[in-house]
Amino acid sequence: MQAFIVHRYGDPTARRIGEVPLPEPASDEVLVKVHAAGINPLDSKLAAGAYKAVLPYRTPFILGHDLAGVVERIGRGVTRFQPGDAVFARPRDGRIGTLAAFIAVNEADLARKPANLTMEQAASLPLVGLTAWQILVERAHVEAGQKVLIHAGSGGFGTIAIQLAKHLGAHVATTTGPANLALVQRLGAAVAVNYRSERFEDRLEGYDLVINTQDKATLERSIGVLKPGGQLISLSGPPDAEFAREAGLNPLLRLVVGAMSAAIRRKARRHAVRYAFHLMRASGAQLERLTPLLENGTIQPVVDRIYPFAQIAEAFAHLESGHARGKLVVRID
Repeated sequence: MQAFIVHRYGDPTARRIGEVPLPEPASDEVLVKVHAAGINPLDSKLAAGAYKAVLPYRTPFILGHDLAGVVERIGRGVTRFQPGDAVFARPRDGRIGTLAAFIAVNEADLARKPANLTMEQAASLPLVGLTAWQILVERAHVEAGQKVLIHAGSGGFGTIAIQLAKHLGAHVATTTGPANLALVQRLGAAVAVNYRSERFEDRLEGYDLVINTQDKATLERSIGVLKPGGQLISLSGPPDAEFAREAGLNPLLRLVVGAMSAAIRRKARRHAVRYAFHLMRASGAQLERLTPLLENGTIQPVVDRIYPFAQIAEAFAHLESGHARGKLVVRID
């Protein structure tokens, strides 16, 4: 079968379409024929080698963290799915590879595709939807009336996080460029800061939660908009010691990872706020909790462009330009 393969870390020319064997599902796995796959900044960072210490994939490996497709075959221990079921998923770390004709996915990572969504729309959602749910619902316990700042609101994660935070009753602020102000307001942002002409910390104060997806400077400036006891959660790093423990890293790596975030954690403590790094995890059960919100229109996918599989290099070039509105999706022909 065809797949998009990373042959060497850190070299964009070493990422290309090639032939690989058809995967064989284990007892607890489902073989899915992939119809569409979302692409994410995580894919680019992983291929560049940014996560080799914590996600040590051995090259060559197949890239891709989002899928929507149809069950082709099930392992002998699978009970929740049957051939022909339409599904979507973010496969667990160590078992990624959605940019391929087929993938074997653990049953626990899969959910039935929302009935009202196309395959392309469904493929845009698992990674960003799970990330938003795990931060807003599971980790920060966002409640009605709280104030939440979500950076880069027009991006793949931001477009979904704004909608979920608004559904939870939060007062939502976001940062974006001038071309996307109307988009983020339509999605539910009560305050949209044009980062090209304004400094968000000059407009915002007393926030309960800031979710950072941007650079170190934005991360540090975000501390000032939080009220005492507030939370600063970053998807872009640096990782912290709690993440290192949860990832099962050895003691030496835990020390190294903890040192990476020491400065921002000290600064957060001086302002009486908490800092944490978040790396999402796969969960079919949480996708099922998101499904009613997708089917009733509370959360709507935002898909910028859909690329044919043959143009996957162009898709990554657009992703890495930083100008995508919502998600980019590859149709697996």
